[in-house]
Amino acid sequence: MDGLDGRVSADMMGSGDAWRRGDTLQHHSRIFSQFLAHDDTDDSSLDGRFFVPSYLRGSTYMRKLAEAHRTKQNESKRSAGSDLTADISTIPDPVPSGSHRGLSHQIIERQSSSQDEDVLTSLPSKWNKHDMWSNIEIQPDGRTVKYTGPRTHNERDHEASAVRAENHMPAQCGIYYYEVEIVSSKKDDTTIAVGFSTKNATLSRSIGWEPESWAYHGDDGRCFTAHNSGRHFGPPFNQGDVIGCGVNFRENTAFFTRNGVKIGSAFDDLRGKLYPAISLKKPGETIRANFGQHPFVYNINDMVKEQREKIQRDIEATSTSHLDPDLNESELLQTLVLQFLQHDGYVETARAFADEITVEKEALSLDPNAKVAGTSIKDDEDANNRQRIRAAILEGDIDRALKYTSTYYPDVLDHDGYVYFRLRCRKFVEMIRKAAQLRLSMDKPRNNGHLGASLSQLMDVDENMELDEEHLSSEIEELERNMLKYGQTLQAEYANDPRKEVSQALADIFPLAAYVNPLKEPMFSHLLDRSGRVAVAEELNSAILLSLGKSSRAALEKVYAQTTVLLEDLRQEGGVGAFVSVQDIVDDISKHNQF
Repeated sequence: MDGLDGRVSADMMGSGDAWRRGDTLQHHSRIFSQFLAHDDTDDSSLDGRFFVPSYLRGSTYMRKLAEAHRTKQNESKRSAGSDLTADISTIPDPVPSGSHRGLSHQIIERQSSSQDEDVLTSLPSKWNKHDMWSNIEIQPDGRTVKYTGPRTHNERDHEASAVRAENHMPAQCGIYYYEVEIVSSKKDDTTIAVGFSTKNATLSRSIGWEPESWAYHGDDGRCFTAHNSGRHFGPPFNQGDVIGCGVNFRENTAFFTRNGVKIGSAFDDLRGKLYPAISLKKPGETIRANFGQHPFVYNINDMVKEQREKIQRDIEATSTSHLDPDLNESELLQTLVLQFLQHDGYVETARAFADEITVEKEALSLDPNAKVAGTSIKDDEDANNRQRIRAAILEGDIDRALKYTSTYYPDVLDHDGYVYFRLRCRKFVEMIRKAAQLRLSMDKPRNNGHLGASLSQLMDVDENMELDEEHLSSEIEELERNMLKYGQTLQAEYANDPRKEVSQALADIFPLAAYVNPLKEPMFSHLLDRSGRVAVAEELNSAILLSLGKSSRAALEKVYAQTTVLLEDLRQEGGVGAFVSVQDIVDDISKHNQF
């Protein structure tokens, strides 16, 4: 589809900050930026305490966990001094050219996000010093455990000391796996058990001997669950061996490995929240766990890959003929895409796409003389109007978008006050963005009066921006004066608004006015990105469609949303949704487009 307008992809791009996330939008809004999201679970912005086991890399669960961790990091940084809600009225007006606006803020403690109520379970990463029996000691690394208690003649054989990890294995991972290295033990008499248990299992006996505990024992190679007489399973293990323990939540089974070789499935009666757990019995016995911080001895990656490919084959084998008997799969997809383009007002792109479909049909026709019916695109004035409004927003001209909206759809902004508020906030951001770009242009070297390529990319400069240095200083001063006046008006108008999303939005954007150049502030620069315009354009387009009695979502969006929700439901208990995602398909498309 090389003939399509490339601007469509750019227009639909966005980013994942709180200002643009779908969870801050009304129910009829939608953001396609997640369609083009990158796998950022290995992002360098995550601190060293966050790790991604290789077999979970790229999974939906780790994407969510990484985003939650990043949000928590940002909130911590802000609470340490950067998270200030600016009182726009306290900032001097006018601002002398080149001066700092000062951090004259009314400091308000930010309310906790509603997302905090739905906390994702972090992966196990260390042994829990508050969930262990006596006579064992957890080393400073948090993953090494040593038996330190004495063995006396009064000690009973059934006694042991066990410890659980600090977090349970999330079923949403689909498969969870960890390994234990036997650092020290008595040869041919290793009384170490490796496995897992719920919180209900006592820690004073060997793992596997108590109800709701499962384990593989080193002294006899037997596996145990809720009883001290297990069944033969694998070879005994000793010092130097590495024992792996995995749970397949989709199949509700557990398996063990020894020195990189899978022994087999040991249990299929799993229930409850399962925690990695080990037990030791004799002085000197020492183990070291690897929860995924380091490469595993067993190739768990291939096992997970096999699960994903199996599910993917099932998906590909599923017929779509029952969705519309009159269309084959290709025609159905073309219809969905075409309807989306028309629905969202991409009129010219829709026409180009329809023409390309016709050309493709003609090329595939066996009869060169046969006439192929073309796809008709109705010259919809409403679609043209919505396209003009969208274009204005994506160009950063919010005043023009408001003018068009008032002219074509005079009741929309009165009916949907939150969309109007969002447009006004975006206008404030655009004023700050332009001033920041102009100020940055004064601080950086230019070639023949023009910005260099690298600086242009950094600034994301709008085309045809005036960069005449003789006028820059006065232009910046005038722009900042108008920006502050507009911000004061915005603050006064919405100061008593009870809606949390309104106060949160103002708390996000007002600190931008406190910095000489917010483009240089990592905590806030993302708010000035062009992609932030997309969310506002999508919201307004949806509001207009609803006012016309039309669906706010195109059929393609409904398919995407329903698929996402379905996979989320199937992911909760470790089902097939844990191994596939819509993002997997997008990533594959991106890889193919690189070649």
